[in-house]
Amino acid sequence: MTDHYRPQSEDEARDVIRQALETGMALSVIGGNTRSGLGNCVAADAELCSTGLCGVVDYEPGEMVMTARTGTPLFEIEAALSANNQMLAFEPVDHRGMMGTQGEPTIGGVFLSNASGPRRLSAGAARDSLLGLRFVNGRGEAIRAGGRVMKNVTGLDLVKLLAGSHGTLGFVTEVTFRVLPRPETQATIVLYGFDDATATNAMAAAMAQPADVSGAAHIPRASAASLSGVLGEDTAITALRLEGLSASVAVRATSLAARLSAFAPTVTVDAAESARLWRAIRDVAPFQTFQDRPLWRVSVAPTAGHRLVAALRQKAEADALYDWQGGLVWLQMNGEPQADVLRRTIAAIGGGHATLMRASAAQRVAISAFEPQPVAIAALSARIKAKLDPAEIFSPGRMAPDIRKTMQIAGMRG
Repeated sequence: MTDHYRPQSEDEARDVIRQALETGMALSVIGGNTRSGLGNCVAADAELCSTGLCGVVDYEPGEMVMTARTGTPLFEIEAALSANNQMLAFEPVDHRGMMGTQGEPTIGGVFLSNASGPRRLSAGAARDSLLGLRFVNGRGEAIRAGGRVMKNVTGLDLVKLLAGSHGTLGFVTEVTFRVLPRPETQATIVLYGFDDATATNAMAAAMAQPADVSGAAHIPRASAASLSGVLGEDTAITALRLEGLSASVAVRATSLAARLSAFAPTVTVDAAESARLWRAIRDVAPFQTFQDRPLWRVSVAPTAGHRLVAALRQKAEADALYDWQGGLVWLQMNGEPQADVLRRTIAAIGGGHATLMRASAAQRVAISAFEPQPVAIAALSARIKAKLDPAEIFSPGRMAPDIRKTMQIAGMRG
């Protein structure tokens, strides 16, 4: 049975890590464990859980900055912000539905996975909101990086480095991040029945307008069937979201709808329906039903997404959902993961990267869940890993086998 450590303070976390360093124990860093199926299946000796580190440390609504311990449930953070008409700008994804997991997402898990939703298009990723953090490295040393304001750039690169690191570089105990005012209202302009290429052109045209679009997504008909209860239509959906003051949203929606009329008639849905739709897009609702089907998260240039899917469908059966104006493609494979085919196709259409979000245990052993890195970048990653976690005690399951091989070739520990 895997041991489970749940420190109640940074000092306790440091003691656990020092013990692991002395005994050679491998630690899997977890929060609410809502992404437990992500990564390659390499067993750890123990789990180091952040949920004992809970609570808001400091929050000044006037400064729009919050500091919280990493194990604080996300819903508590969002409730505190909502009480002051504020929000997390990047609209964090809830991975439980797509990955079939339980538990509560934590604010630390959000930043350590860089869980950025549809508003990433206009407000940036989770890492762009992260100002500072505290963490314990693989030497058992407590380190503070960054600060409470963007002007304080001390350690800013280290902050960005830890964001999205999935617990491979250290155990983060506290995060400081900026927040934004919550929009007064929202509305979504919907166009029905487009093929993927036409939808890509329509989204590009919308983004070129001075309408301040905060979300642009396309759900092909095969994927949109599960959303019929949201919009009441069994056809492809292209959605463009506007947010802000009520009067401003109304004017911008009218103007944008008129400009998009060259593509097709438009329908504008109200705030409540809009919120339901974008929550479904954020959490990849169309791909939550078939948990046995592999799911990829693919990042490419916005204009290349539909070309990737078209080329891939010549070799494999797959359903798609496009977010971030087509730059983020969720792919559900109706068979094997087809990792080699997918990654060769990505390279052929101009490059990008693919992360295997959901697969069987056997598939996660055999396939690199994270995009293989070029030798030079892998060597740099290995040097960073060696500095922060020289004994490699953190999250061995997050490191793909080919990266470990590259480290060995470069003569580095691993």
